[in-house]
Amino acid sequence: MTLNPSEAEAPEEAAAEEETPALPPLAELANAIANSVGGQAEFNFETAKVRVDPTTWVTSLTAARDEFGLRFFSWLSAIDWSNEVAQGEKLSTEVEERYELMAAVGDLDEGNLVIFSTNLGKDQPRIPSLVDVYAGANWHEREAAEMFGIDFEGHPQLKKLYLPEGFVGHPLRKSFPLLSREVKPWPGKVDVEGMPGQGDDDEPSPDEPSTENPEA
Repeated sequence: MTLNPSEAEAPEEAAAEEETPALPPLAELANAIANSVGGQAEFNFETAKVRVDPTTWVTSLTAARDEFGLRFFSWLSAIDWSNEVAQGEKLSTEVEERYELMAAVGDLDEGNLVIFSTNLGKDQPRIPSLVDVYAGANWHEREAAEMFGIDFEGHPQLKKLYLPEGFVGHPLRKSFPLLSREVKPWPGKVDVEGMPGQGDDDEPSPDEPSTENPEA
């Protein structure tokens, strides 16, 4: 019996659908959150991230708490994406200049953890505080304000945690000079120690004859 094209392709299409692996539950959760808040979901190395616009930062995390049960606040921090650094080697490839602010929230039942991410401009990094949504964000925002210079609008007490009040600068910005590294430069992109038995210019391998002791 000769099958028409549609009948012939149907089993192949069904097999292809069966071979498509299902998304992990955490990835499905990230997709559902992203669709709800108008963000973009990513799932890499078993880590879920939802990127949102800074204007929806508070509303997105409010939805995460109220609609998706992510009531546990884990941490908040930032990354200074910069092409210019005060110390160390320059980047091999250029990046988009920005501060990436991240907050991780989870649930206490399934153990799911989702990282929310948003980008802030370098000139005047500011964003509304999450303290009214997650009380645990209080000191995390204070730390990010102190170390990165991010202004969390509406925070009840944005005072320093570690540094004296007269301290100038934000130590985790790439532009902040590290005096210890001005005295001793960074070792390079990778600080690799030699394998046992492998020597370098200063310490010859034990397998090589010594140049200091003629009897070796």
